[in-house]
Amino acid sequence: MPVALGRFGLPHLDEPAPAAFGVYRHEHTRTWSDTIAGFDGFVFVTPEYNASVPGPLKNAIDYLHAEWAHKAAGFVGHGAHGATRAVEHLRGILAELRVATVSSQVALNVFTDSPSSTPPGPARSPPASTRSPPSTSSWTT
Repeated sequence: MPVALGRFGLPHLDEPAPAAFGVYRHEHTRTWSDTIAGFDGFVFVTPEYNASVPGPLKNAIDYLHAEWAHKAAGFVGHGAHGATRAVEHLRGILAELRVATVSSQVALNVFTDSPSSTPPGPARSPPASTRSPPSTSSWTT
């Protein structure tokens, strides 16, 4: 089930206590917590901004702690370099939250993997629809 961060309306982190305490004062945090707690694993689809994770994604991760733990995560990145640097940063962030990350990822290059890419170039990657998504099934129930 896709989870679009925008629909949760999470402002810049505004909880008075650290997420590790699990005490959430705001309704938006409790709703976000219930949503994330209900999943066994995740496939993060992310762009790369300034060689890292987009601020809203990092903010959403920081809102919670225990809800992420002991789950699996895979990655689909898109950007000038397939968002590989953003994904590497996500791996480190998620490791601190005890999330097991799969080693493979889908890295979509904005210049070669988009139907509107110009010029198409001789080294065009296979379309995303022909690539396998990162496998989290063996890590989740």
